[in-house]
Amino acid sequence: MAVRPHRWSGARGLGRPMGEQPAGGLRHWLAQAALPLWIEAGFDPARQLFHERLGFDGVPCNPPALRLMVQARQIATYVRAADDGHSAAGATALACMAQVRRRYWRADGAPGWVFSLAPDGTLADTRRDLYAHAFILYACAWSYRLSGERTWLETARQTVDEITTLFGTPQPGGYLDTVPGQDGFRRQNPHMHLLEAFLALAEVGGGEMYLDHARALAGLGMRHFMLPGGAVGELFTPLWQPSAPLGQNRTEPGHVFEWAWLLAEYARLAGEGTDSPFLHASAQLHAFGMRHGVCPDTLAVCDAVTDHGAPLEATTRIWQQTEFIRQLARRTAGGDGVAENLLAPACARFARAYVPPRLRGGWFDRLGADGTPLDGYMPASSLYHIYGAVREIR
Repeated sequence: MAVRPHRWSGARGLGRPMGEQPAGGLRHWLAQAALPLWIEAGFDPARQLFHERLGFDGVPCNPPALRLMVQARQIATYVRAADDGHSAAGATALACMAQVRRRYWRADGAPGWVFSLAPDGTLADTRRDLYAHAFILYACAWSYRLSGERTWLETARQTVDEITTLFGTPQPGGYLDTVPGQDGFRRQNPHMHLLEAFLALAEVGGGEMYLDHARALAGLGMRHFMLPGGAVGELFTPLWQPSAPLGQNRTEPGHVFEWAWLLAEYARLAGEGTDSPFLHASAQLHAFGMRHGVCPDTLAVCDAVTDHGAPLEATTRIWQQTEFIRQLARRTAGGDGVAENLLAPACARFARAYVPPRLRGGWFDRLGADGTPLDGYMPASSLYHIYGAVREIR
């Protein structure tokens, strides 16, 4: 039976400055600065769509196209925030969802959702992308949770049918990344987010079939995406073999923590006991991420290592830090003393490095090894990761 999601306890920490209590400070910053910024400066009321990027001055600096993925992430974030009682923007997000459904779904007369629109609303890229389809399912789930409108469950059901038709493959299972294909590789990342979407649909009452879909994807991940030692590969052959010899495959620690969280989430929703193979796999992933992906001195999560843990990239992205924090929060709630001791300093480091007060609700998305920002703008898509992490902190 699906379990209602944890509620974000808004009364805790919302009045404290960032520096005094890192966890409460992040909740305060999110509710009072980040969420208002991205529904005001980050939303275009004329188009009823979200902007892709803001400059550090809070002014939109959009690229040439508006991607479905960004719209779906922002919608899901704001309807979740409204459902949690921490944003008055739920109606705006649901209106955006209706616009997205009208403009992106079957917009060229073919099944599925187009990848992006041009700023004038015309079609920019009509390929079908599994990653984007996963996020529109995720947005459908939380739109249904907030609104109670079965339109969103029906849209999700039809989209799942289209995903099966467009992207489905025979043995060894899984889905294509894009249609038409972009290269000869298959990727774990869109499958991970499809698992996330199925879990959300199961949780909001979409039906037991979504939990079945989630179990199949969780199993696929444990069989093929997890490599010996607890790493998660990024690129695979069409038969789900690693794209490079063992020891030479790229692993992103943020994805390791994300898979660890999702496998544990599946176990929770499915009512699995402590001997669950999904919990065992989650623990293996967490151990790899802690051992090889996190700097013990700074608690910074690096962008990439090999599947044997050798450093590949010393840069750091904001989303990888949030997945680390979310995983620490889950393990803290489960009684992990090590995670509990790390959670507050990880939040404090995140606040200092990525969300300085001068950005007024914005963030640095990518930092160099010396902590210098590497991009001249802030992408809207990061808010989904930030909200997902902060709402888990108790």
